Amino acid sequence: MFYALGGIAHFAFTDAMAAIVPPAIPLPVAVVAVTGVIELAGAAMLLPRATRRFAGWGLAAYALCVWPANIYHAMLDLGSGTGLPVWYHAPRLLLQPAIIWWALWGSGAVELRR
Repeated sequence: MFYALGGIAHFAFTDAMAAIVPPAIPLPVAVVAVTGVIELAGAAMLLPRATRRFAGWGLAAYALCVWPANIYHAMLDLGSGTGLPVWYHAPRLLLQPAIIWWALWGSGAVELRR
């Protein structure tokens, strides 16, 4: 559900998300659409057991790749920004490694060993 809702948000809030794409990335609206499709596809691929691990690795890689955009968004908000406070950005940035791990663990791509 987490990734499905995230993917839907890319289409519901396209302009807001395009505004936080780092300037070095061309075609921000297209990037937001593509990343929304990636999240939706990843969510769908978590359902069948046959594609679950692949989806976990893909969603972990995705979370790693969008981390710079999250950092840019936080830095943007330190200035004039989008109006979101530091209490929104700090947990988001600090929890990104946990989100990456969650995608791997939750999909069975990696297992905890005792």
